[in-house]
Amino acid sequence: MEPALDLLVSICSIATLGQYVWSMRAHFQSQAMSPGAIVISAAVIATALFFLAILWIQSQPVSAKLIGLVIELASSALFWWAIVTSRKARLRFAFAPDDPHSLLTDGPYGYVRHPFYTSYIIFWIGWGIATWSIWAVVPVAGIAVLYVFAALDEEKKFSRTPLADSYKAYRGRAGLFWPRLGW
Repeated sequence: MEPALDLLVSICSIATLGQYVWSMRAHFQSQAMSPGAIVISAAVIATALFFLAILWIQSQPVSAKLIGLVIELASSALFWWAIVTSRKARLRFAFAPDDPHSLLTDGPYGYVRHPFYTSYIIFWIGWGIATWSIWAVVPVAGIAVLYVFAALDEEKKFSRTPLADSYKAYRGRAGLFWPRLGW
């Protein structure tokens, strides 16, 4: 059963990365990838190869693989919810030089300001859990830091646009990557 579960985790993880690649071509609008987006892409490729190696070389508890898979599927659900919500917004790649031209507050954007980055972080946490290796913490933390920088860069850009006041109010309602608690 263990090799079958390794294969299932591998296929699910690679398929999730595939949907991210699809979104770069079919959903996000940018002339070219910025240097920051290239750094994120390199980190994604390196981490994916590292996690695949750990998954197939070391043994993991079945429960870790199953929990990792559930978390990955949850990240995909959030990703596709964000895709459906933002399909007409013409969003840019991470670290694109353009200022934002619209403010999304529907769907997952009603809860978190950066649902795509949230879904990516959740995915990496899930895959890291599936590898059941303490070494997974380092690349997951590194990728999360890159997404934090990308999100903060986007937030700074809003302050330079006519949307600055609306965005400030929106920041009071929606969390960065995690929904704000009701109190």
